[in-house]
Formats: sequence, structure tokens, C-alpha cells
Amino acid sequence: MSQRQLTGSRIRQHRLDRQLQQSDLARAAGISGSYLNLIEHNRRRIGGKLLQDIARALGIDVTLLAEGAERGRIEDLRGAAAALPGAEAELGRAEEFAGRFPGWSTLIALQSAEIARLERQVDALSDRLAHDPQLATSLHAVISTVTSIRSTASILAGAEELDRDWQRRFHNNINEDSLRLADSARALVDFLEAPAEARQGPRSPAEELEAFLAALGHHLAALEGTEPALRPDEVARTAPGIDSPGGMALAEAHFRRYREDALRMPLSEFARAARACNYDPSVLGRHFDARPDAVLRRLAALPEADDHPELGLAICDAAGAITFQRPVAGFSLPRNAACCPLWPLFEALTSPGRPVLRQAALPGDPSAQFVCYAFAAPRGATGFGQAPVIEATMLVRPDPAPLSDAGLRVGSTCRLCPRPVCPARREASILTAS
Repeated sequence: MSQRQLTGSRIRQHRLDRQLQQSDLARAAGISGSYLNLIEHNRRRIGGKLLQDIARALGIDVTLLAEGAERGRIEDLRGAAAALPGAEAELGRAEEFAGRFPGWSTLIALQSAEIARLERQVDALSDRLAHDPQLATSLHAVISTVTSIRSTASILAGAEELDRDWQRRFHNNINEDSLRLADSARALVDFLEAPAEARQGPRSPAEELEAFLAALGHHLAALEGTEPALRPDEVARTAPGIDSPGGMALAEAHFRRYREDALRMPLSEFARAARACNYDPSVLGRHFDARPDAVLRRLAALPEADDHPELGLAICDAAGAITFQRPVAGFSLPRNAACCPLWPLFEALTSPGRPVLRQAALPGDPSAQFVCYAFAAPRGATGFGQAPVIEATMLVRPDPAPLSDAGLRVGSTCRLCPRPVCPARREASILTAS
């Protein structure tokens, strides 16, 4: 059933809501009952004056009956069904369901969006559990204290008789350890419950750099043009929030490469060419005689203020570790946890020098669907007898088109992916029943 055939279902639902007989509505609209019956069962198209007459007879605005009113709701229903393929929802009847039960379909769509939000929250918490140094320190303190208490308690509970002096010492140790455990646990709870804006800033060099770039929209105006305002090392030294030596070194290397990309692909010309080709990396690479990974980085650095599309970026080394990323809505890869190996980013590592183009979708979130461009190549100079340092780059662009048969169904990590069947699964998911 096509979208334009839903008007009849909407008419029927509004008539039933008002407890009108089909013959009464047909008489008020000036048509026969049999013809209205065909309309309500979506066997006749309707529009123009007749649609207005029926809306008037129902006492509602004609826009509530107009074709396409549930388009967004239907797409949400399809997205909810795609997130749980095991439920075997009748996709062919989504339009009918949305037309007859708008309230229930809205509820399903909202619940699906809430599940997707909670899964992203679990994803973020899992990433923090994997690599947050403050959290690791707090957990270590709790575990160490519990171990100390258990060891002391086992001595007191043993069969060996202890004199009063040693018993008092062990009791004091347990008391002191218990107080320390309470403090550590309280600090851990406070840290976990603190809002994101109240927590300490970035802790690793990569996080320092990414936080600085995120504040600028990943566009460095000071490094653009034939005569930039600052040198890459000057930007690194003066960048707010980049305080550690490791962060400064990482930032300077990133800014040097940014400057090289800006020289090869000047901003005004690049932005104009990108709009003209709908941001196609292949066309831009030929136009500027630039390597694909440089084009992908340049696209991700276009200024947000100039109304360019939202583009995400991820870079990894040959071991698959994420070394840099620019997240966008629905897309963020865990830095210190094992990523889903199905992302085109890792496919590119298997064949350096070959551009990879794939459509990919994450479960549970209808908006998390992307076109992905990936390319792997050596970074830096190579020579005879020297192993190349391979690096893969992937650009992601939100894509509303339905996932094709050749599209990839990817995830974040196995632990947080609810897909029941996946050839790349390494471990069970905490989001599905075992």
C-alpha cells in the first residue's frame, strides 16, 4: 500500500472516533455509502472538493486527512522494525497501521527513539569504564580495600587462637579499611552521577585535541589561506585546554597536516567544488589531484557556519585503534574498546590504496544511517627495508535512504550491539537476553 492511499484509513478512524455511521457521513458529504466504503478501504483515491466536504462533515481540518500526513511516523515505525529484525514486524502494513492507529504508532516510534538514546548512553558509559583513568583509580582503590578487609576477616574467623592485643589490631585494621572503603565508594558514586559538564575536562592527549577542535567545529581559520595568521606550532602552543606535552605534540602534528591539506585544497575553491559535486570525494580528488584520505579530512573540516552538511570522521592505525574522530549524531566509535570490525574503516585496512564506499546502519536508531567513504594508505615517508605505517580514514555522512541489500549492518562494540545474529560477533551483548 503506497503512502498516497492512506487517506481512506484516516477518514475511517475519524468517523469511528465520532461514532458516525458510514451512511450518515456519506450523506453529509453528498456521496453514496458504497463509494465511501471503497474510499475508507483505500480502494479509491480522494482529493480536492470531496476531501474538503468529508473533512467539513467530520468537523476537522482537511490537513488531518491530507495525503502524506504520517510520512514521518511511518519512517519511524520502519526504523523501529529494522532495529529488532527478530520481531518480524509486518513492514508491508506499516502505512495501514499508522493510518488506523496514529496514537499507538507514535508511542512505538517514541519508545524506539528512547531505546536508541539509552543504548547510546550505555555505549558512552562503557567507553568510560574502559579507559577513564579517574574511574580506574577509584575502582582499584575499592577493590584493594575490599581485599584487605577480606584478608583480615579471614584471619579473625580462623580456628587459630589470637591474643587480645592482636585481635585489637586486626579489629582496628578492619575499621580503618571500612572507613576508607566508604570514602572510596562515595567518591566513585559521586563521579558516576556527576553531570557531564561537571566532570573534569579531557584527560588524554587525544581527548584534549578533540575537545579543542569540537569547540571550533573542527575548522581552523588561523591555518587557512596563502598567508595564515598562525603557524601550526603556534596554534598548538596557544590552544586552550591542550596542556599536556603529549597533547601539544599530537596537536602540532594534526595542525601541520591540516595546513598541508589547506594548501593543496584552498578553502573557497574547495567549498565551491564540494557543493557543485554534492560533496563527492572522488570528484574532489580528481579536481585537486589529492589523495582520497586528504579529501576526506578536508571535507570534515569545512566550516559549519557556511551551511555544509554534517560530516563525521574517524582515523585508525594498522592495529585498528581509533586515533582521531569527529563524531556526528548517531556516530561515535569507542576509543579504547574493540570496535565493530564491520565498519568500512577497517575494511580499508585490508587493501591499502583502494577506496571503499559503503552504506552502513546502526541498530536501534533510525537516524544512525550513513554513507561511508574509507581509504587506507601509508602515513609519512617510506623507504626500502622500512615497514610502512598504514593509517585508515573514514568519512561518514548521514543518509536517509533505506539500507540497500549491499548495505552494512554495523554496531559500536559487540557488548553493546543488540543484533541477534552477526558473523563478526566476538562476545555476547549485554543488551540482549542470553
